[in-house]
Amino acid sequence: MKRKYSQHTDLELFNTLKENTHVSELAFGELYARYNQRIYAYCLRVTGNPDEARDIFQDTFLKFYKSAKSDREVSNVPGYLLTIARNLCLNFKRDRKDTVAFEDYHKSYRNDGSYEKKEYLELIRSALELLDKDHREAFILREYQGMSYAEISDVTGVSVSALKNRVWRAKEKIKKILSRYVAEVSKL
Repeated sequence: MKRKYSQHTDLELFNTLKENTHVSELAFGELYARYNQRIYAYCLRVTGNPDEARDIFQDTFLKFYKSAKSDREVSNVPGYLLTIARNLCLNFKRDRKDTVAFEDYHKSYRNDGSYEKKEYLELIRSALELLDKDHREAFILREYQGMSYAEISDVTGVSVSALKNRVWRAKEKIKKILSRYVAEVSKL
């Protein structure tokens, strides 16, 4: 008889991962189904590269699965997954060398969609890159991941008031960067 794992809580599923049975594989599959899009979206926002995001995304779930086998105590599964992804992304950004593959450079100049929309999205991405890592991370977790300030605080270990300040400052910096662009476009 097959049990329905969608009815179990995250913590029940996480604790099931400690078993070395077919049931633990099903529990992992359910947790993966619940959180894979959210984790991948976070990795993509931080890295800005789909291939690198996929690598970090896969490493996140691998570390998550291994940590469950090590009798780790977890009280917030999505927060724990985001913490793993965050740490891997931070390590990646620290170790990354800024190079552009020829194929990536070439792809950026193909015309397969609205030029203005692509340019605007690139501007937003560039504006995010100009933020320091603390402001960028708080902004991404709040605005793109939809996390509450309390959840972000659990993941980052930063106070709620400091996070609110970081998100506000990030928004102000992005507005300032984009306002220059809008001013230039309106002159045309």
